[in-house]
Amino acid sequence: MELLQQLLTILLSTIKDVIPIVAIIFGFQLLVIRRRIPHLKKVIFGFIYVIVGLALFLLGLEKALFPVGRMMAQQLTDPEFIRSGLASAGAVLSWQDYYWVYIFAFAIGASTTIAEPSLIAVAIKAHEVSGGAIGVWGLRLAVALGVAVGISLGTWRIVTGYPIHWFIISGYVFVVIQTFFAPKMIVPLAYDSGGVTTSTVTVPLVAALGLGLASTVPGRSALIDGFGLIAFASLFPMITVMGYAQITEWVGAREREKRERDKREQAEQIHQE
Repeated sequence: MELLQQLLTILLSTIKDVIPIVAIIFGFQLLVIRRRIPHLKKVIFGFIYVIVGLALFLLGLEKALFPVGRMMAQQLTDPEFIRSGLASAGAVLSWQDYYWVYIFAFAIGASTTIAEPSLIAVAIKAHEVSGGAIGVWGLRLAVALGVAVGISLGTWRIVTGYPIHWFIISGYVFVVIQTFFAPKMIVPLAYDSGGVTTSTVTVPLVAALGLGLASTVPGRSALIDGFGLIAFASLFPMITVMGYAQITEWVGAREREKRERDKREQAEQIHQE
């Protein structure tokens, strides 16, 4: 009964969130464009599926994913757990001793990004619009790698205590420079990829990891040092997506050169014969 009550509460909250979207879409269609909505029954059923799916998804996050994420963050950042792997129980902790935290940050960043619904939707649309030039899994893996590297670097920053603005300013300077050399087709998509990572699945787990780490590392402030991981999760996917496009373009250019060289060699052999 308690689970059903929670599901009903989340369902009602989801309906309240979706109603403004429905009102805007239907309002513009009927009052501004002044045309009937095509396939009205399919559209209504689609909204129902969205509402029910979101409610079940949010309930699953609250009951399973969030508690597990908080528990893992608390356990991995517990000084007693970190000291258990050291030879001396009273040894002073250094940034190298938090290697399990970095590994967990990399793994949780990659896995949550792969499962991010907003990224899946963007990857599918990019694949359709580009005519197959942009692979669905290629984009998802590039974004996941960027988030994983960003969160790992962010946890290392919390442990070491370096100011966050050093990393963010340097990262965006690199992004601006990389923009001039990346294929123009991928640049807008790369910028959007940094935004789709900060969604339902990734944010709560990453925030829990940052706050848990900042509260257990000596000399760190949960307010000053605990937040900021989301900025890393948004920044580095832009770098990896543009890098993915640059590598793909370079490999394609090499293959075209090889085919042209093979054609010239074949033409020369035929001419000699």
